[in-house]
Amino acid sequence: MTKPGGAAAAAYPLLTLTALLWAGNAVTSRWAPGHVSPQVITTLRWLVACTVLMPFAGPRILAEWPILRRHWLRILLMGGLGYTAFNCLFYAAGTYTGAVNLALFQGSIPVIVILANRIAYGVPVGGGQAVGVVLTLAGAAMAASHGDLSVLTNLAFNRGDVLVFGACLLYAGYTVVLPMRPKVSALGFFGAMAVAAFVTSLPPLAVEMATGHAVWPSHEGWAMVAFVGLGPSLLSQLCFMRGVELIGPNRAGLFVNLVPIFGAGLAVLVIGEPFGPVQAAALALVLGGIACAERFKPQPVPEPAYSQTRTRRNSTSP
Repeated sequence: MTKPGGAAAAAYPLLTLTALLWAGNAVTSRWAPGHVSPQVITTLRWLVACTVLMPFAGPRILAEWPILRRHWLRILLMGGLGYTAFNCLFYAAGTYTGAVNLALFQGSIPVIVILANRIAYGVPVGGGQAVGVVLTLAGAAMAASHGDLSVLTNLAFNRGDVLVFGACLLYAGYTVVLPMRPKVSALGFFGAMAVAAFVTSLPPLAVEMATGHAVWPSHEGWAMVAFVGLGPSLLSQLCFMRGVELIGPNRAGLFVNLVPIFGAGLAVLVIGEPFGPVQAAALALVLGGIACAERFKPQPVPEPAYSQTRTRRNSTSP
């Protein structure tokens, strides 16, 4: 069994890699219009993920099928809402709203996770954790606005912002219920959810095709599909799942605010934007907020409510 300190040490690099891959996904959402449409890239990314994953996850799914079958509705909802619907809304939002708004709304995920955990499970929220959330949000806002506060005060909100906020609500909900997953291997569970994500992506794709809005990938579009299928869809979700398992959804959620920081870093690498004092200060705020939340996190309760629920439900499993 992993010791508490060892759990954090193992979770930090996993969650940092997750944020880096999600930053790449955010960049892709802004480049995708014109190269591939939202529903097409959503379906193809999960097709790529399932194709790569099944040789490894398939035997686990078959071996654990009796347990997975009893939880098929939860798996379908988690895969359909947390993966498919999130990606559909996020890519659609990229057509209507800017990168600043996308990054800022993503910063709401840790807050929603903490509030939902407090309401649903009574998970305590300490002062240090609250300060950490504020600091990481400030860092995300600074990175997204490039330090220009007038950008934040003059934001114009549109249908894209409604879409991305809906996406954030869905992923926050997925994060909160993730610790209650069936007692099966992570690979088997994720493989089942990836299949659920692919299957639930087909009806929206059919609608997009029927309405004449489907855009099949160009050469650049196929490169985007390959990246989001292998990175944000496959590797990042496995890392995030393990990170939540190790340190819980509240603490893991704070790492989401590294996404705009890494987004700025990718802009430096890809299009040569300068990395200056503003970007450095934003990174310091986010890392400082995570460190504050970790240093002054609430003392663990003997048995979290969601862990009790998971234990009771799993006790009936063979």
